[in-house]
Amino acid sequence: MTTEAHIREAFASQAYWAEKLGSPFTGLVCKLAGERLDAATPVGKAVLGWSGDPDPMADNLPLRLAGSLHALVMNGEAPALAALYPPNPTPSPDALWGALSDTIAAHPGALIQRLAVAPQTNEAGRAAAIMTGLMTVAAQYPLPFELFELGCSAGLNLNLARFSYDLGGVAQGPVGSPVHLKPKWVGPPPPSARVEILSTRGVDISPLDVRKPEDRERLIAYVWPEQAERLARVRAAVDLALKFPPHIDVSDAAAWTEQTLLPEPTPGVIRALYHTIAYQYFPAETQERIRAHADKVGARATKDAPFAWLRMEADPEFDRKPSIRLTLWPDGAERVLGVAHPHGKGVELFE
Repeated sequence: MTTEAHIREAFASQAYWAEKLGSPFTGLVCKLAGERLDAATPVGKAVLGWSGDPDPMADNLPLRLAGSLHALVMNGEAPALAALYPPNPTPSPDALWGALSDTIAAHPGALIQRLAVAPQTNEAGRAAAIMTGLMTVAAQYPLPFELFELGCSAGLNLNLARFSYDLGGVAQGPVGSPVHLKPKWVGPPPPSARVEILSTRGVDISPLDVRKPEDRERLIAYVWPEQAERLARVRAAVDLALKFPPHIDVSDAAAWTEQTLLPEPTPGVIRALYHTIAYQYFPAETQERIRAHADKVGARATKDAPFAWLRMEADPEFDRKPSIRLTLWPDGAERVLGVAHPHGKGVELFE
């Protein structure tokens, strides 16, 4: 049974991670809510009476509340609170809590409705890690790609061929793209290999549709408000997705992988399965089915029809910092190419 103490600990944990990831304002919002929220309001009662798992790695109740408040600010529904949000100077804890508590009391219906929906982000910055892996594959096999993404959310990264990149000084992608990724780079650059993408297709059990205003709001509201670069990037990626709608299927990730990524190889093409900060949320059975099917597809791969499984996921080997792992068939060798910031701000490529 979830206790109030567990819920407050979840807020403290999210505050810690927000601060560590360079978002002190979001950290302060979570800290204050965790310490000062009470059951005197409908929203406080809903939060402190949460029946699920509030932890950041589960229901992520703290980000549900923080994102819901950000949405009210973005929509102009909480002007007094907006006056304290970035890019304005960070207020004192008491001043911020005053505005937060007033907003929580004034908008119970909207906040409770938003709390019921799980956070969903689609971080375009992670495409830098995926492109690094694709360049590594292309250097070994100079063939075009067919891409398959698991947990693709709104499918923003299915347009990764339309982004431009500066990866350790190596350029990739169309010059002048509205989405330009230049992560802070440590280590050697990736191979200077051209990546040609023939097709992209993704799956999500509950995808967002950027054509719907409420889905666009969700994507943007869950980006932490002090991270102006991320906000600009997600808006640019959304605009690109409106012009070039991604192909997204609604399904369980394992069932989709088994049905869509057939074992029979495609001569002259590299098929690549990839995912970013998604696999950890799949049930254990789903993970095992994906692993088993990847092995099955890989067993049929050839030098003329390679298969790559590329993932950027929180990795216990690196203190849960996301690693960039590549398994490449026909030989089936697995490599850790490097590690990356969860939002794509930086990449460290190993020798």
